[in-house]
Amino acid sequence: MQDTQQRTVHIISHTHWDREWYLPYEKHHFLLVKFMDELIDTLEIDPNYKSFHLDGQTIILDDYLEIRPEKREQIKKLVEADRIHVGPWYILQDEFLTSNESNIRNLQYGMKDAKEWGNISKIGYFPDSFGNMGQAPQIIKQAGIHHAAYGRGVKPTGFNNLISEADMYESPYSEMKWQSPDGSEVIGILFANWYCNGNEIPTDKEAAKKYWDEHLEAMEKYASSNHMLMLNGCDHQPVQYNLSKAIEVAQELYPDVQFVHSNFNDYVAALDDQLNQEKLKTVDGELRSQHTDGWGTLVNTASSRVYLKQMNQEVQTLLESELEPLATFAYLVGEQYDHDILEYAWKTLMQNHPHDSICGCSVDEVHRGMVTRFEKSKHMSESLKKDVLEKLTKRIDTSVFKQYGKKPVPLAVFNTTGHQRTSIATVQVDLERQYYADGVNRQQLVDKDISGYKLVDSTGNVLPFTLEDKGVVFDYDLPKHQFRQPYLTRRVIISFEAVEMPGFSHRAYALVETEAQVAEEAKIASADKVLENKWLKVKIQLNGSLSIFNKTTNQSFDHVLVYEDTGDIGNEYMYKQANDDLTITTEDLKADIRLLENDSYRATYEIIHQLEIPESADETLEQEQQAVVWFTNRKAKRSNRTTLLTIQTQVSLTEHGRGIDVEVKYTNNAKDHRLRALIPTNIQSDHHYADSIFEVAKRPNVPAEEWTNPNCSQHQQAFVSMHDEQKGLTIANKGLNEYEILRDEQNTIAITLLRAVGELGDWGHFPTPEAQCLGEQTASLKIFPHGADDTCYDVYQQAYLYQVPLSTFALPEQTRELAAEHSYIQIALPSQVAWSSLKVADDTKDVYLRLFNMSDQEGNATIAINQAAEAYESNVIEEKLAGIANEIKLSPYQINTIGWRLK
Repeated sequence: MQDTQQRTVHIISHTHWDREWYLPYEKHHFLLVKFMDELIDTLEIDPNYKSFHLDGQTIILDDYLEIRPEKREQIKKLVEADRIHVGPWYILQDEFLTSNESNIRNLQYGMKDAKEWGNISKIGYFPDSFGNMGQAPQIIKQAGIHHAAYGRGVKPTGFNNLISEADMYESPYSEMKWQSPDGSEVIGILFANWYCNGNEIPTDKEAAKKYWDEHLEAMEKYASSNHMLMLNGCDHQPVQYNLSKAIEVAQELYPDVQFVHSNFNDYVAALDDQLNQEKLKTVDGELRSQHTDGWGTLVNTASSRVYLKQMNQEVQTLLESELEPLATFAYLVGEQYDHDILEYAWKTLMQNHPHDSICGCSVDEVHRGMVTRFEKSKHMSESLKKDVLEKLTKRIDTSVFKQYGKKPVPLAVFNTTGHQRTSIATVQVDLERQYYADGVNRQQLVDKDISGYKLVDSTGNVLPFTLEDKGVVFDYDLPKHQFRQPYLTRRVIISFEAVEMPGFSHRAYALVETEAQVAEEAKIASADKVLENKWLKVKIQLNGSLSIFNKTTNQSFDHVLVYEDTGDIGNEYMYKQANDDLTITTEDLKADIRLLENDSYRATYEIIHQLEIPESADETLEQEQQAVVWFTNRKAKRSNRTTLLTIQTQVSLTEHGRGIDVEVKYTNNAKDHRLRALIPTNIQSDHHYADSIFEVAKRPNVPAEEWTNPNCSQHQQAFVSMHDEQKGLTIANKGLNEYEILRDEQNTIAITLLRAVGELGDWGHFPTPEAQCLGEQTASLKIFPHGADDTCYDVYQQAYLYQVPLSTFALPEQTRELAAEHSYIQIALPSQVAWSSLKVADDTKDVYLRLFNMSDQEGNATIAINQAAEAYESNVIEEKLAGIANEIKLSPYQINTIGWRLK
């Protein structure tokens, strides 16, 4: 700090409240109640104890009021009086491991709850996020927030040190300009001395003098103005009840310094009044701490307890990409939109999104509780989805099918995304039911002939399909005005390829009885160990790897899908390869390969590898863990005892598929290791792209020179991609959030399938045997070979669609108002514009659609809703802005929310 004006120290009292971490939730919950009791007492007793920042998350108050509901009005008065500051988030999430819409809902529900309490802390608060998303400035600025505070992602250097302007990860000051790819900019405030730099301020004068001499010097080293920030608190820190006295002592010792018991709203207002923005560094996009040694970025939490990430992806997708659009379809045709159930499902899901929860870096009890929450959110969402589908399908006309054959059994397929798609539809169909109330004849159902069916669409086209017989099944109805109705049914599962379904649409099909022979069509498995369609030819080699030929570009990819296993003596936060560890791969193994399925619309090969790996680390690891040896200093090796790892891989190609589906199953019997799938690209590029939050982030293949960690794993959401002027390869996933670009001259993409470790890590010894992830495991990938740079956005759209299943439902033969093929919203998006959400607002009841531009080129989208009386531009918190027409222009990298008021 260089100015000579009076220095002001803004002391903000807070506690960083990890809802669950090294203690299970209820033990932290107990401590929270004691903490809140003391906070309220302190605020009521001491008028000089001005205020408290409640960690930027409103859920703390919900948790407290579960135990102390009688405190609600007292808390509300304290919030309204600016004594307690809440929001803007519902929880403090991990930004990279939660989806676009999870981040938005977290902000929406947090701001809604904070407004109901009577006050919002207007700062984008990311105190302990394990890196920060690049679009955060755009998101919070759209919400009316112009400052962000964070603890990681930028290296502070001090204003006396020179830094390179090209270095995006360093700043001389704790204050900087943080800019999103679209140009949105906020003032970023880095906790250069961490968020506990004002913890436990002494009241004894001698101790206070020593304390303040050190702390003032540390703050001045990075401050760009005379307003310096001290955070009075730390992780689960109790209230400093004697802070008023400590401030009095500080003021007496340093009369030339003003000490203020402050809050973030007042602090940023004072900062803005004095800040010289011209001297601030601009940091761009993602803040991922590239200029560090690479050990402290905690990126390997992306692969800790992969099963949690997979459950999270499934439930997020169910909520944001299936249920909300379906509920909006129903709303557009006159049904109610159940905001309360959706809020319950979202909040239950988001209770798993704090950074020590979804990151998989807590004690075992925490993550057992997470599984239960995932299931609760999933079951509520599935129930509402079934209810919505029942209402929608009652409106779909299926009378057309009677002309195509006897006894039609109609079914409906819904495309709940904003893009045209071709995908496999799987539908559960009951061919005949017998209700117990009417009498059942089970043998009659057993004897029913199910061989004489064909599948037709509403124009009479006969489609290839497969029918899986589930036999005679017990089930029941739960009628609205009757007691439950049990029945027996002859149930089948129908699978087929639904081709070129428009965005936001449904299409009806039907099984009809026929006596005619359905013509045999060409098969996808065209030769021994070969899958082939119009675009791709996939040859399975003797070692089980794939050789993929892209017919469109005449480009090949070889040695695709080799498995690699290494030892891991790290912890839930960080991977550390075992000492003297030899990498074990399937490269030189002979695989067992057999054809599972070969139809005209899909074929599947199964590849089985038997991989012998060490059963664990040696006994040194446990000794080092108990001695709290920091993981980078450990000497443990892998055990000489081995176990068999059997990996079953199913590789599928569909008739119209542009990508290869990969499903992996195995039983993990080993500890202390990491399993990855390797996909060599042989693409000559120094950078690659990964799906992140509302952006496809461009990242270098080689980390900064300061990165001494041999491993350089990174985060992804839906996909990772590499391409040049000639060819490209994009790997989509379902809940596999960690990848690495290997520095092996082939630019191999390594996708982490499993990381098995035995301790939490961090500040003590916390064993986590369940983090070894023993037992059955699965993984889902899709490999998209494609053309050069200019074709990548079409493939990215396919990668997004891979995560979203088509929604299906059987329905009766009926005459209704909606046609067998119907678009609820007419939408046309350019390839660089991605769809994110479709929902109905709680307060206005307007319909909202969110899009984002992945590219640096403007994109024009055309969207129309027949029931709309007015269309308008909105923002991420769904406020009405300027009116617009049906054609919407999206600027480069823009997040765009469009609202419709209905007639």
